[in-house]
Amino acid sequence: MNYQNIKLDKSMYKSGVPFSAQLEKLDPSANYAGTDLAGMDAFQRQLKRFDIRVSGANSDPVSKFFSTADSAALFPEYVARAVMQGADETAAINNIIASRTVINSLDYRTITTAAGHDVEAKVVAEGAEIPETVVKLKDNLVKMVKRGRMLVASYEAVRFQRIDLFTVTLKQIGAYITKAQLADAVDVLINGDGPDHANNNPAAVVETAGAGALTYADLLSLWSAFDEFQMNTLIASPDMMQKLLTLTELRDPVAGLNFTGSGMVGTPLGANVIRSKAVPAGTIVALDKNFALEMVTAGEIAVDADRLIDSQLERAAVTATSGFAKIFPDACKVLKLKA
Repeated sequence: MNYQNIKLDKSMYKSGVPFSAQLEKLDPSANYAGTDLAGMDAFQRQLKRFDIRVSGANSDPVSKFFSTADSAALFPEYVARAVMQGADETAAINNIIASRTVINSLDYRTITTAAGHDVEAKVVAEGAEIPETVVKLKDNLVKMVKRGRMLVASYEAVRFQRIDLFTVTLKQIGAYITKAQLADAVDVLINGDGPDHANNNPAAVVETAGAGALTYADLLSLWSAFDEFQMNTLIASPDMMQKLLTLTELRDPVAGLNFTGSGMVGTPLGANVIRSKAVPAGTIVALDKNFALEMVTAGEIAVDADRLIDSQLERAAVTATSGFAKIFPDACKVLKLKA
């Protein structure tokens, strides 16, 4: 099998092509159909090659990665995958973005329509001109922010700690990163996008009828503020989530089962509710998740490969660079508690 003869080194992290993609090119998974290795990707086959067990009670110590120069080159990819796993498991952000764009620079302009959100399919008389939807770039760049954590490990942790437990720590780093990204997304939804909200497209605000109280009628007012879009997602601050859960209209068995199974509450208006500390107190952000927000990332999660290989995890940075842009500003509204 070809996977046993591949030469690995840290230069593979500097080519601009993801490490896993390079492995797949050198050792295509399609070649293993019908064999005992079917279902594994190229990276997993390399773990098997060096007999590195990364999960379970019998997982190897972290030091197993550094048994040879070739196996050491696998360590940054393992770190990136473990961090990404934690990011995916806790990413409420996946429930609010309409599009994800990956770029290879730090400068990016998203699109807008010349007439804002006017994309109505109007009646066209015979011989008449068909209305145009003009798509153009926004005036201001998407604000990109780097988020990350410095990973520091003692010699004893690397030498004796099991990989399975180490993975838990890495997954938590992924969770920290996605929580910070969610805060960035909420800020854009409420205040608008561009550096310092330069595109001047904050969300329209609906205020509750009564001071300090949330009623089902307030939710109806929020729902009715949407015209061409659907209100299918709510992001509520912790205090507003408590108020939502006390509404009689949300006290039904189906809503309770949904909350128990997914952590999200479904409202009678058909919107899923996400609780987040990123939302200011007394605030609910409502949106049509299919049209409101674009997430822009500068590549995937990045790890300091040189340090991870040469210093055996003595100190290394794990970072992710991302930004958010509004696609259709009217696809987002904000409900605020009246003071």
